[in-house]
Amino acid sequence: MLNKIFFVSCCFFISTLLIVSCNSAYTPKPRGYYKIAFPQHQYQQFNQPGFPYSFEYPTYANIIRDTTFFEDKPENPYWINIDFPRFNARIYMSYKAIGKNSFDKLKEDAYKMSYKHTYKATSIEDTAFKTPLGVSGIFFTVGGNAATAKQFFATDSTRHFLRGALYFDTAPNEDSLGIVNNFLQEDMKHLINTLQWKD
Repeated sequence: MLNKIFFVSCCFFISTLLIVSCNSAYTPKPRGYYKIAFPQHQYQQFNQPGFPYSFEYPTYANIIRDTTFFEDKPENPYWINIDFPRFNARIYMSYKAIGKNSFDKLKEDAYKMSYKHTYKATSIEDTAFKTPLGVSGIFFTVGGNAATAKQFFATDSTRHFLRGALYFDTAPNEDSLGIVNNFLQEDMKHLINTLQWKD
């Protein structure tokens, strides 16, 4: 008799649980990302002998000389990479002397490199700048899940042309990388504002 009452009670409890659970509204949790602790923006000087330019870059970054360009040797020894190991990111910087190259062609190539991301980008904004040190150029902000969200070129339009592009060593995701892109954009703009040509 006790077993029968226990069995009926269990059946009633399970039935009630199923009915209640079927009628409750399910609310999925929003997708979340890891919290990132950003360092203080602090800078150091890049001013190597023989290089045609100098600038300030973050203390949490490393500069390495670029030794390959699509499996080939770079065009000149002034191509460098600024690595951000903490963020798995890198700014690829290429330098070309105007005179050996046409200014209009260099400018056109820089636009092409930025706009080749159109198929993945939701927007591309190009903003002209001129720094207090007399360096001018364009800063590109690419929206969407493009491979690079921040690019620029800087020049004096007669002798020097420097191009930079920020890439991450991960699949592009505007939502998860947005906050890091914005943080590193500040560093890119500081680099541009402290950029000087050595004539």
